[in-house]
Amino acid sequence: MSNKYENPLVSRYASAEMLFNFSPDKKFGTWRELWIALAEIQKDLGLDISQEQIDELKANVDNIDYEVAAKYEKEFRHDVMAHVHTYGDVAPKAKAIIHLGATSAFVGDNTDLIQLRDGMQLVKKKLINVMAGLAKFAKEYKDLPTLGFTHYQPAQLTTVGKRATLWLQSVLMDFEELEFRLETLRFRGVKGTTGTAASFKELFNGDYTKVKDLDRRLSERFGFKNVFGVTGQTYDRKVDAEVMALLSNIAQSAHKFSNDIRLLQNLKEIEEPFEKNQIGSSAMAYKRNPMRCERIGALAKFVMTIGRGSDLVAATQWFERTLDDSANKRLTIPQAFLAIDSILGIWVNVLDGLVVYEKMIAKHINDELPFMATEYMIMEGVKNGGDRQELHEIIRVHSMEAAKQVKIEGKPNDLVERILADDSFPIDKVKMQEVMDPMNFIGFAPIQTEEFLANEIQPILDQNQDLIGMDFKLKV
Repeated sequence: MSNKYENPLVSRYASAEMLFNFSPDKKFGTWRELWIALAEIQKDLGLDISQEQIDELKANVDNIDYEVAAKYEKEFRHDVMAHVHTYGDVAPKAKAIIHLGATSAFVGDNTDLIQLRDGMQLVKKKLINVMAGLAKFAKEYKDLPTLGFTHYQPAQLTTVGKRATLWLQSVLMDFEELEFRLETLRFRGVKGTTGTAASFKELFNGDYTKVKDLDRRLSERFGFKNVFGVTGQTYDRKVDAEVMALLSNIAQSAHKFSNDIRLLQNLKEIEEPFEKNQIGSSAMAYKRNPMRCERIGALAKFVMTIGRGSDLVAATQWFERTLDDSANKRLTIPQAFLAIDSILGIWVNVLDGLVVYEKMIAKHINDELPFMATEYMIMEGVKNGGDRQELHEIIRVHSMEAAKQVKIEGKPNDLVERILADDSFPIDKVKMQEVMDPMNFIGFAPIQTEEFLANEIQPILDQNQDLIGMDFKLKV
């Protein structure tokens, strides 16, 4: 075991793909790609940069000596200049033109935006797989009646599949927001030290057209069709706050799902996967704890909490920029993405192995349905010549006695038997059985489920078919 703290998001939870997205290799490799692109476009626009210099930069793009960079940073107290010098050491012919006219935010902010975009693309893939899993579950159980709950008290019936559409509706809203963020994400581009492009004005002898062309071409090269028209030294930190809010929203949806499954598991109606050799409790060998959903909840709370940092950063930046954002960004943004990555992976894993106990669901319905069916009984009695108010009073009296049997005596609900035995209530056993069919109490739940899946979910799944299919295994 190591004697240093290890971030559990790295060692226990997040995927290799998301870990790479926020890795030093991705970050500093992108810095070098940005420097190469800057030099190439500057050369095309007439600056005195040779092809030999560019070739040397390209030949050493992956040749990053982190020990040398650390030594330079200790000396300069400046991470960007440390890497400029480290790159220049292995590309000496190009050393003079690395980072030409640029400020630190050129590599720092543009790389951050690339990581935000690529991170959201990874989130999109897993979110699509969650949607596919929920849609499959909803479709399979669209006709299975179950107790609905309001205030966690038995209410009118719904179906297991219809309830799943409520989870899916939340995810749909998250997906729509994610698509909006990806569609509207802007690149910082080439803006100069305080956003005025003064250094580039000097390099291009006041030719604003060339400066604009440099900005546009570099942004397009890195896959951004949208570019900030104006910036200070940095891109607007509201971008970080917006993305963190998106991740928080996804965490909220995941937490709601995980809570519902945990409650249903307590009712023994639906259960998350439980592996053959999994131990639920070190003391109670019989237990089957919902550890996957509990882990979703734990990580979701973390994501919802740390997003506050980006709000504060956006609110407290001074004029063209201050540096009190840097440490916060380094900590919060990668960790929020790593946590969401893990949450979505666990969610897919849970959906792949959900177990539905239909007989327990039916038992709970039968325990409560007599109370819910009383209005139907009254209407049937009226059809057979009874007085509505008199029948209501008969039902009320029998309901109170049946409730006493359930709550005080711990006996089964015998309301139906009491009514059938009461000769003053005009309803026969056959008609009572028809009335008591749970399918009479689910409203339009099946067709609502079908329409929702067909109209709102399936088009998205069809458009993203290439993203569907992933195998997630818990690390621990």
